[in-house]
Amino acid sequence: MPKMPFLGSHVGMNISKLKHRCLQQNYRNPTYHATRTQGRDGGRSRGERTGEDVTIGWCTNSSLKWGKGELPLSSIEGKTTCLFFSAHWCRPCRNFTPKLLQIYTTLWNTGKNIEIIFISLDRNESSFLDHFKSMPWLALPFNTGLTRKLCAHFDIEHIPALIPLSATPSRGFGFEEDAVKLVEEYGVDAYPFDAKRRGELETADDAKIQGGKLQELLGSKDRNYVMAADGIKTPIDDLIGKTIGLYFGAHWCPPCRAFTKQLREVYNELRILRPGNFEVIFISIDRDKEEFQASMSAMPWYAIPYSDTARQELTRIFAIKGIPALLILGPDGKVLKTDGRTTISTYGAMAFPFTESRVSEVEEALKKEGNRLPRRVNDPRHKHELELDMAKAYVCDGCQQEGRFWVFTCKQCNFDLHPPCAGERSLGNI
Repeated sequence: MPKMPFLGSHVGMNISKLKHRCLQQNYRNPTYHATRTQGRDGGRSRGERTGEDVTIGWCTNSSLKWGKGELPLSSIEGKTTCLFFSAHWCRPCRNFTPKLLQIYTTLWNTGKNIEIIFISLDRNESSFLDHFKSMPWLALPFNTGLTRKLCAHFDIEHIPALIPLSATPSRGFGFEEDAVKLVEEYGVDAYPFDAKRRGELETADDAKIQGGKLQELLGSKDRNYVMAADGIKTPIDDLIGKTIGLYFGAHWCPPCRAFTKQLREVYNELRILRPGNFEVIFISIDRDKEEFQASMSAMPWYAIPYSDTARQELTRIFAIKGIPALLILGPDGKVLKTDGRTTISTYGAMAFPFTESRVSEVEEALKKEGNRLPRRVNDPRHKHELELDMAKAYVCDGCQQEGRFWVFTCKQCNFDLHPPCAGERSLGNI
């Protein structure tokens, strides 16, 4: 892990000028009210920040400054201190700041030692103040000349960025990689935002995937059920032993609406052919509850409740990067297939239970069927020669019924025939 020297001893800053600026530039934050308990910081109390001076800066080789006093660098030893690079003009920053505020408040209220120092990349002081007024933590005075050096030192290429520091008087400052993604994915559980905690969380996620325990994967401390569109709750334990599709989608996504139709056809077919063997759980990526309800109105299966954080956890655990996405869990509760969408779209219900061996069987059967068919046919209903092809779905121009897989099609115009329909009246084949 790279090491940062004591702030002030390097990084090209002029300590006397910076100290003077810290003393001269004090900003007031009249909107924040928070009381911190006596003794949390080596016996001192920060008291109530109600319109008091809250400007923060690194002011000497051995101290930090907040409000009207100074803190020795040793005061943050054993404490999680994060540099928050942000700007008011940056929409992702404005979206991330409330999440960070919620986590910061929760950690303080539960007695965790955490400090955040805002480093502004705003274009002017007015924008800095607009952004800073929503923050209960500390800030480097605007336009100190240090911001660019810190961005270069910590390789800040985009914002928001949250850089956790660790400090010891003997070794200086060490720093971790940007924790924004970690915070967005794990919330307050990401504390103290270091590599060790990241590893612990990722190990826990892997355990959920490999464990095969549906309650741990799909449920939560306060919920042991999944729900249907009509509000009926089904215990997660009732799903044990079934093949389960975890469907990640959203109503606002046109490809999701198209795939929902395909999946619904397969789901209803399997309810008849293999009753009680297949179930689907919808994990919503919808933007609000109304969209979620719109999604559910077209779905005959179950869902994780929209308000439940398990939706975000499952999206993270399975690294969902795009929708629609369908993961298949086997009867043992473990991941069977990560690209269930392609399997469903290509082979439909005949690929159930969607194992690799079953897909191979289907592919071999289709290959043998194709080998028995002629490559080309002529049909009196169409003036062009028809060639053998394969399609996921089509409508036969002979019987007007839907078809899939093998089809005799015209390469020049939109004319398709089922192989049986072509065979009935074809005048010749090759």
